[in-house]
This record gives sequence, C-alpha cells and structure tokens, in this order.
Amino acid sequence: MPGIDSSLTFHPLGMAVLTISDTRTTETDTSGALLCERLTGAGHVLHARAIVRDDIAAIQAQLREWIANPAIEIVLTTGGTGFSPRDNTPEAVKPLLRREMDGFAIAFQTKSLQTVGVAAMQSRAFAGQAGDSFIFCVPGSTGACRDAWDGLLELELDSRHKPCSIAGALPRLRDVCA
Repeated sequence: MPGIDSSLTFHPLGMAVLTISDTRTTETDTSGALLCERLTGAGHVLHARAIVRDDIAAIQAQLREWIANPAIEIVLTTGGTGFSPRDNTPEAVKPLLRREMDGFAIAFQTKSLQTVGVAAMQSRAFAGQAGDSFIFCVPGSTGACRDAWDGLLELELDSRHKPCSIAGALPRLRDVCA
C-alpha cells in the first residue's frame, strides 16, 4: 500500500522557491509564501527564495545558479505556466531539463480538475530533472500551489514515502532511499 512508512528516517531535502511574475513583490507573493510554509513545515530546508520577472533569460539565470548549488536539490517554481502572452516558464525551463517527469503534469491536472474543473486543461504545469536537481513548475495561484503540494509534492518529496519518492533519485540519498 502506498504511503509514508513511519519506521523509516526522514531526510530533509534542500529546496528553493522561485516566483515568476511581472507584478508580485515579497509582500504580495502569496503562492511563493505558501510553498515556503509548506516545505519548511514538512521539515525540508529552504535555501533560497526569489522573484523574477516573466522573462526567459531572467528565469534561466536564476535556475542555473540554483542548479549549480549542490545544497539545492529541489526547485519549486510558481507562475508563468498559463497562456497569457507573458507566460514563459515552460519555454524557459524545459531547455534546461535533461529529463521530463510526465507523471507530475498528469497528477497535477488530475488533482486540479477536482478544484478548478475544466480550467485545469489550461495549466502547463510540469516537472523534470536538470543536472541532479529536480524542478517542479506550477501555476501562480495560491490554490494551484496548494493543489500541487497537498497530496502530491508533500508525498513525492518525503523520503519515507513508499513504494518510492524522488529522494531516492538524489545523489546523496540513492543508497539510503533505494
């Protein structure tokens, strides 16, 4: 049966949160704040948080810096995944990926269907691996970030989750979480 095996040791992951927006500030970034709150509440370590404008070069520059930092194993992005003219997250992030995690997009859209109905089809949420880091890109609404974390990312990023979690794909945990 899938779930958290409480007999196993929890291994906190190093994370960063990137909000992609032309209008948000630290004070108005409720979606980034929610992700930070959820990940630290789950016991993970927040190494960095930033807001960049919805610009391909700006997004890639911040992500490249974090991908190069071995302490940052997981990057959560929020914003820029829709269809407005300034939504550039997939176009910025996908060229950095060496592998895509197709199942995340499917799982996210399935869960979103329950909360926003057919509007879930407009989401271009996705995830993948860049170097040894994993990047999860979700829409910019606080509700979408809640959908992504609660029951999806909270489990996928917990090293105790069985039958497996993404923790076992990280270099420092491959032998521990196999």
